[in-house]
Amino acid sequence: MVTRLTEDAWWIELGGVNAYLVDDEEALTLVDAGMPWHGGRVLDAVVEAGFALDDLDRVLVTHYDLDHVGGLARLDGLDVTIYAGRRDAPLVAGREAPPFSIPKGAFQRLVGPLVTAPESEVVPLADGDEVGSFTVYETPGHTPGHVAYVSEVLDIAVLGDLVRESDGEFDPSSWVISADTDDVRRSIRDLGEAAPAFEVAAPGHGVPFERDGRDRLVALAGRL
Repeated sequence: MVTRLTEDAWWIELGGVNAYLVDDEEALTLVDAGMPWHGGRVLDAVVEAGFALDDLDRVLVTHYDLDHVGGLARLDGLDVTIYAGRRDAPLVAGREAPPFSIPKGAFQRLVGPLVTAPESEVVPLADGDEVGSFTVYETPGHTPGHVAYVSEVLDIAVLGDLVRESDGEFDPSSWVISADTDDVRRSIRDLGEAAPAFEVAAPGHGVPFERDGRDRLVALAGRL
C-alpha cells in the first residue's frame, strides 16, 4: 500500500516494515527495500506513486537487516546507486559477513542465505555526508552502522529502526533486536539535539508521523 505523506514523499507499507519513496529535487529516492519477497511490491509502489521504474535514481539504506535490504536485488538492472552507513555498507554489498562479536550478528548470519547482494554500487556514508537534500546522521545501536537521513528542505526524517511507532508514540529499538541499547539511547538523544526541525518522522516500523516529528523524537529522548 502506498500513502502520500507530503507533496514529495510516499510511505510504502509492506506488512510490518516500511520503505519510503522521495522525490528529492527531481532525484527519485527509495529508502530501504523490505524483505526479499517485497521487491516486486516496492517496484509496483514506484509505479503507483506515478513514476516509471527508470526514474529511480538512488536507494538510501538505513541499516543492514533482512527486512530492510532483502528487496535490493530486485532492483538489479535499474541504473541506481545504493548508499549505506560506512559500517553496514560492506554487509549490504556482500563483501563482509555480519560479525559474531555482537549477538545480533549471529542471527544476521543465520538469515544471510535469504539475502542476495545487489549488483549496484554501494557507497559508504559517514556522519554529516549529504546525498541530495538529505544529511546523514550516524545513529548506531540497532546495528553498528545504522544511519538516519534528514532533509530540512523536504521537512522529513527517515529514522529506520532507531525508533518504532507504537500506539501513537515512539519507542526506542528494544534490546531483543539491537546490537547495543546504550548506543540506541545515545543516538536518539544525539539526533534529537543535532537534527534541524522536521515535521515528518518516518520509522522503519509502525505508522509515520506527518506532524511534529522532531518534537516527538525529543520527547522520547526526554523519557530515556
